Amino acid sequence: QVQLVESGGGLVQPGGSLRLSCVVSGVTLDYYFINWFRQAPGKEREGVSCISISDGSTDYSDSVKGRFTISRDNAKNTVYLQMNSLKPEDTAVYYCATGGLGCSRYQDYWGQGTQVTVSS
Repeated sequence: QVQLVESGGGLVQPGGSLRLSCVVSGVTLDYYFINWFRQAPGKEREGVSCISISDGSTDYSDSVKGRFTISRDNAKNTVYLQMNSLKPEDTAVYYCATGGLGCSRYQDYWGQGTQVTVSS
């Protein structure tokens, strides 16, 4: 069974940084993707970033490109989302997910989410 556990969220001031972690277990495929999503209250779920576990290729939404960096540590079964230059509009619950066909909103397995709040 596949499990994903996010951590690293918290309260930061605008311009600050956070690093989120997603620990993945139960995946037996060599080729799969990890996606980060976020959802703010009253808003649609938004794809943030994704990474290929096999070759490390990445993708980002326009809203975070240049500020966020996704990376992987395959030895630790962990994917990270380094978030810099945070803005209040980044406030949301952040989820990692996998089990889809690649980098898309259609995923089979989701973590519980971690809250990120950007406020002065």
